[in-house]
This record gives sequence, structure tokens and C-alpha cells, in this order.
Amino acid sequence: MALIAFNKFTRDLEKAGALGVRMPLEGGHEGRYRRRVRSAGYDCAYMSVRGLGDLSAYLLDVHGVRPPHLGKKNMDASAVGDRYFVPPVVSYRLQELGSSSKGLLLWLIEGHILSNREIDFLVSLPSIDSRVKVVLEVGGERKFTWFPLKEAVAA
Repeated sequence: MALIAFNKFTRDLEKAGALGVRMPLEGGHEGRYRRRVRSAGYDCAYMSVRGLGDLSAYLLDVHGVRPPHLGKKNMDASAVGDRYFVPPVVSYRLQELGSSSKGLLLWLIEGHILSNREIDFLVSLPSIDSRVKVVLEVGGERKFTWFPLKEAVAA
């Protein structure tokens, strides 16, 4: 019975492109579902949305980050610290996919802090590149449930 639910989750993910999930707060359920999607041929990137900033820049473009200064001051003209450029998460991972992989699953936790505009970007991400699938954890519930992420924006 459980395998049917896992296969249905994978089929719904491929059909919708982006899913919102609610699960029991004690955790453990997401690992089973991620493992099933990985066995279906997807590579998985698991991350929190806290501190990402501009989602489109972080996921699709090269972007600059400034590490914390840890109490040390720079003596150069900028006086705001060094800036390092980080490759985009999705674009970089898509380039490194194996030939047998179906695509990239972007599993994002703590999605309840995102605005409707940011969730709308995540809904449109699979249409930008069809190899990308998105799962966003939007809250807790007594059992693991999922729905198309478009419904979270509409609500």
C-alpha cells in the first residue's frame, strides 16, 4: 500500500512540476519520499529557504555573497567586507546531471516564510526548465499530504 502512495507522489510531482507538502512536525516522512523520487531517476537538492534572499538570483544566476566579518575590520575603501561570487544552485546542478538522470528535485524546507510572489516564482521554475521539479514544505499536518503548489498561491 505504501509503495502506491510513493509512486502516486512521483507521478503527481512529474505532472504538476511543483508540489506543496504538509507533514507531521516530528519529521522522518520526507526522507522516504525523497528516496523514492531519487530512485525514480531524479537528483535531489535539499535546502532551507531561510536566508536565501532573492530566489531567482540564488537559484538561476551567479550572485555575490558577503561572509560575516566575525569582528574583524577591513582597511580597504569598501569597508563592507569581501564579496565572493557563488554559482547558481539549479543551473550548476543541471549541468552536472548524469545522462541517466531525469532531472533535479529541489526540496525546500521552511516554506511558510515565503511570500506569495516567491512561491509564484517556484511554481514557474519547472516551466523555465522542464528538468526541474520543486517540492516546498509549507507547514505541518497529522499525516503527509501534498497538493499542487499553485493552490498555495491561490489560497
